[in-house]
Order: sequence, then C-alpha cells, then structure tokens
Amino acid sequence: MSSKILIIGACGQIGTELTAKLREIHGVDNVIASDINTRKLDLVNSGPFEIIDAKNFNAIKDCCKNHNIDTVYLMAALLSATGEKYPMEAWDLNMNSLFHVLNLAKGGNIKKIFWPSSIAVFGPTTPRENTPQHTICEPTTVYGITKQVGERWCEYYNNKYGVDVRSIRYPGIISHKAMPGGGTTDYAVEIYHEAIKNGSYECFLSENTSLPMMFMEDAIKATINLMEAPSEQLTIRSAYNLSAISFTPKDIFESIKNHLPDFEITYNPDFRQAIADSWPSSIDDSVARKDWNWKESFNLEAMTTVMLKELKKKYNP
Repeated sequence: MSSKILIIGACGQIGTELTAKLREIHGVDNVIASDINTRKLDLVNSGPFEIIDAKNFNAIKDCCKNHNIDTVYLMAALLSATGEKYPMEAWDLNMNSLFHVLNLAKGGNIKKIFWPSSIAVFGPTTPRENTPQHTICEPTTVYGITKQVGERWCEYYNNKYGVDVRSIRYPGIISHKAMPGGGTTDYAVEIYHEAIKNGSYECFLSENTSLPMMFMEDAIKATINLMEAPSEQLTIRSAYNLSAISFTPKDIFESIKNHLPDFEITYNPDFRQAIADSWPSSIDDSVARKDWNWKESFNLEAMTTVMLKELKKKYNP
C-alpha cells in the first residue's frame, strides 16, 4: 500500500482548500479528509472522508492505521476571537489534538506532521515592525497561548524524539472559497463579501490597524513548500515566521473602491481591536525565504482583483 495523508479539521477555512490542493497533487484516494463537521457536502463527497473528533486519540490512531497514513496535517483549532469566548474549550482542543499527533509520531505510527501556528504567539511586548523570527512572545489571548506552548512542544518532540514536525506562523488568511472561523483578521474576508452583496461594510477594527495578511493561494503554497522541503534544510522546528502583505482596513477599502466606486465603510471597533493591537503590523520572514525559498505571489491589488471577480460569480451568477 502507498502512504497516505490525513487532514484533521479538513472543513475549516484553510483545511478546505488544502485538501483540494493535496488531492490535486497526490491523488484523491491518497488524501483522507476528516472533521467532526459534515456540513460541507462538496468536500465530504469529493473523496475519502472520516468523521473524527481531533480530541479523540484512539479515533486518530485507528484512522492512521486503517488508511496507512504517513503524514498528518492537523488543522483543527478554535481561533482567537472564538477562543476568548470559550477559553477552556480552546485549550482542550488546541493542545490535546497536538499531543495526539506528536505522540503518534513518537510511537512510529506516522512519519511527518504539519501543525499551524499563528502571529497570535506575539503580544504587546513584541516588536511590531518587521517582527523577527526569534523575539519576545507574550501572547494575550488563549489562542496565542496555545500556539506559543504548541511551538515549544513541537520543538521539544523534534529535539527529544526526532519527530518530523513542521509549522508556520500564519498571518491573517483571505479566501473567496471558505468563510473564516472566528479570527481577529476575519474582517479582511467579510469586507469583500459585503462589498459585493450590500455595497457597504461596518468594520470591527479601526481604519489604521495594520496587520500581516496573506491570500489563501499563497498560504497553501507555503504550507506545501515547507512540507516538501528536505528535512536537513530546516533550521526552525517551532514555527516559521511567514509574511506576504500588510495592510489596514482603510487600505483594503481603498483597494476595493478602485473597482467599486460606490462602496462605503464605517468603523465600529469591538473586543477584537485589543487583540489586533497586541499583534505585529509586519513580519520578518527572511528565515523561511532562506531555508525553503519562500516567496509570495499576491499583493493587495492582485488579491482584490481575484476576490471581487470570484465573489461576483458567487453572488451574481
């Protein structure tokens, strides 16, 4: 039997598109999608699918054994804004699911792991401009805490047990295919939908809040490039800084307005503003660029062009 890939949390924002791309590369039958959520029928019906709770070690282990799983992408998590509402649930899911796959790799059941970290590991004491790879990490959210602790455990399992685990500190991710799942950067997806549907948007962050962002195609490309890189080239086993573009709500508004002159925006910051204010405004990802030749493909204007084109098809077929 050939080795196979398991994606845990395949119905999430990143998991949905990662599943499609990995199936394109490796073949549909070699990529097992799994989630506790079966509402995304297109994904559920597009290839092998298992209902798996990421907190259930035995369910993950049995799936890996039954399908001869070689590589696991653990994409299940409670994100920043949702995690603040349900802190214990966020800790339980985000940490225990990671331990499950790390221990499976330690026991020789799987060979390689991808686990996503986030810019949420940073905090108000972190340098905000060109945040370096190695810097102060004092997160102020439960989500950030779980990601910071997770990075330490990934590095520990690699150093102590030789586990091949790889990770990226994702910035905000923007996609026209899947809606976001409760993050602080969600506005940068919502704004495009509202521009097409209603011609106006009320933003939950202030107009000059600059945050690192990335178009989904770049995020998927980076994830796969990292996983395909030779192990000996990798110098980071916690999580790589990753960057593409940084912009403010005002910047993205003006980018959309170039295409839709009547588009309007208002600003009504909520509890997510404090979270955004604790995060970097730009990221230094020079280590990723050196170790595995990372380079983004989309700037703000290119991303806006694609987003509006695709969403117009969705809402005005």
